[in-house]
Amino acid sequence: MFAFLGRLVTRHSLWVVAAWVAFAGIAGAAAMTGLGGTPLFSKLETGQPTIPGSDSAKVDNFIFSSSTGVATLLAVEGAELDDPDAVKSLHAKVSSYRARIATIHGVDEVQDPFQHPFGPLQPEVEMLVSEEQDAFLVRVVLSNKLGNETEDLAEARVERLLEDLGDEIVAADKAESATVTSASILMNAVNHQMEADLVRGELIALPISLLVMVIVFGGMLAAGMPIIGALASILAGLGSIWGLSFVMELDSVVINVVTLLGLGLSIDYGLLVVSRFKEELQRIIDTTSSENVLQFDGPSRRDPLVHEAVAATVACAGRTVVFSALTIAISVAGLIAMPSSLLKGLGTAGSVIVLVALLTAITLVPAVLTLTGRRFLKPPLLSRLPLVGPVVGRLGGVPPETGAFSRLATGVQKHPWIVMAGCITVLLIAAWPASNIHLRNSGVDVLPAGSAERQAFELVGERFPAFAQADVWIVPVERRLDETALTNVAEQLEAVDGIDSVDEPVELDGSPGRVMLGLRLEDGITPDSREAVSIVRDIRATEFDSPIYVGGQAAGQIDFGASLVKGLPIAAGMVIVATFILLFLMTGSVLVPIKALLTNALSIAATLGITTWVFQEGHGSGLLGFDSPGGLESYVVAIVVAFGFGLAMDYEVFLLSRIKEFYDKGMSNDEAVVRGLQGSGRIITSAALVIIVVFAGFASGELVAIKEAGFALAVAVALDATLVRMLLVPATMTVLGDLNWWAPKWMKPIADRFAIKH
Repeated sequence: MFAFLGRLVTRHSLWVVAAWVAFAGIAGAAAMTGLGGTPLFSKLETGQPTIPGSDSAKVDNFIFSSSTGVATLLAVEGAELDDPDAVKSLHAKVSSYRARIATIHGVDEVQDPFQHPFGPLQPEVEMLVSEEQDAFLVRVVLSNKLGNETEDLAEARVERLLEDLGDEIVAADKAESATVTSASILMNAVNHQMEADLVRGELIALPISLLVMVIVFGGMLAAGMPIIGALASILAGLGSIWGLSFVMELDSVVINVVTLLGLGLSIDYGLLVVSRFKEELQRIIDTTSSENVLQFDGPSRRDPLVHEAVAATVACAGRTVVFSALTIAISVAGLIAMPSSLLKGLGTAGSVIVLVALLTAITLVPAVLTLTGRRFLKPPLLSRLPLVGPVVGRLGGVPPETGAFSRLATGVQKHPWIVMAGCITVLLIAAWPASNIHLRNSGVDVLPAGSAERQAFELVGERFPAFAQADVWIVPVERRLDETALTNVAEQLEAVDGIDSVDEPVELDGSPGRVMLGLRLEDGITPDSREAVSIVRDIRATEFDSPIYVGGQAAGQIDFGASLVKGLPIAAGMVIVATFILLFLMTGSVLVPIKALLTNALSIAATLGITTWVFQEGHGSGLLGFDSPGGLESYVVAIVVAFGFGLAMDYEVFLLSRIKEFYDKGMSNDEAVVRGLQGSGRIITSAALVIIVVFAGFASGELVAIKEAGFALAVAVALDATLVRMLLVPATMTVLGDLNWWAPKWMKPIADRFAIKH
């Protein structure tokens, strides 16, 4: 089947390349420009992950349905509101802009402290003035009955006028600073930072990846093949996600994470295909005696030796890539079983990206190889350099039958039990910090601490308490509670340890007869902390005279964590069963898939432990450039488990495919392990190095959540490609011996019949 695909690609190589250029170009244009519609980054959602039907989601819905229209704030600091001359000047400027803003279609209300006839320091407008009387707010509220386009247009005009007002006030030396903030400004800031981090990650990852592959392959020609596949994969993947955005909501984090995965995998698969092509082309030339064939002078796309080498490459490496991509896609698709819409979006988009990377590896890269042909066998320019040449010759050539990796495997086989015990011990120690993991959902703190948008939002909360969000929200389940019942609820809430105060009830306009209470936590307790989570658990464990819904950041974290626990059996079961079946069809063994699942689970646990130690406990925060948030982003943990497990299977498939290849040729188990590690070790190491570079490039971004994901996945690959694949797997396969390939008699016909053949 795969040999047929290889021959098909070689016969139509120009058409395949042209089709990919057209598809990638159109897909990339669609994602970036929207083709006359809305571009991808403008269609993305931003916010805390919610679980439909949970208490926290119900409270969010009550608040959203009952809120006024969009509110935009201008926060002015350093004003002298006790100076009559300054107040007079500010009054004139603010009044002028107030009149202009009020004429904008859709504006419902304009609030500022200078509307009061007796000045800005009167009790009636005190909520718009800071306690120190050196800062004030201008608040513009839009109607909540506007359509999306009208609302966006009105909000943009309001923002522009408020920015102009702030600039004039500062320019006239009537204040030190003036900043505009709103929910949409914060959301746009997150999306823009996501986009900037994406570009930054790619600009770092692609050149360094190319450099690594130049060293691995010994020249630009071979090194460029995986990059071509990666570029096509990125553009096609972004276009595919743009298409998905029409049928499902996608969070902004989806783009960075799945692009991260797609870029790494497409380079990974390209490395494998190019390396195998060089090996097959050299083998065919060495075993061909016909001078006419050896001295073929026609175009590369008609070269029979190149055709044969590409067909053999797709038959072997293509099969490996398909198995690898399917196992990763299945692992990522496990997220679809989770209740969270964010994780469903990640699972869907991630699976699509993996399949795009697969298609580029088994069609585009072989087609380009067909067009370049025997030029791969020419000594690269680097090989002529005095000091670099010998290194390039060793790395860029076809792997010999014996070498560093075969010696490593032989050394492991001398003491397999010791090596196995040592690896497991190291992984368990690395996993230990994960036993104290704290899952959190970021709010505005998802933005960097130095972000102007975040600072403006935090300024409003600190200087103007009336506009500060409550730490916890309470909504009684019953409508129209009388005053006595509400008082009882408030008193019971105040009795909970950690609660500082309970706000006065606020009527929810969108839910007639229902009210909401805001809770303020004691000083030093942040809304996302362990203490806040403990307080919410205590509230939910309290038997109130009238039942309540509990919402807010901590409540959302609890509900999200509970959803992970609830969805885990289905997601894990789906991934385990599907992965077992695929590895069984690949190897014909029952024990090899079980062993792979166990070692990969141990590797992921170690990854989570190291990531917890770094980001939650703050070790290395200065080196990596972040302030410890005190926990791990909850959805990042799900990403690391799903994507990391898939990537671990990627290298498992790379290694097992070569070991099985030699075992099927009649070699003993131990000899097949040695030859398999020697044949795949360089590719696994090189591919891992490249994908670590890709992930590290994204870890250099500003958003801590993306930094966590990039770092964790880089650690997962590093652990798996070294400790697990190079030591633990050879040790366990040596201990099991021929039992590695055992399966019940009734299962062998199934493997023979349904195995995916070359």
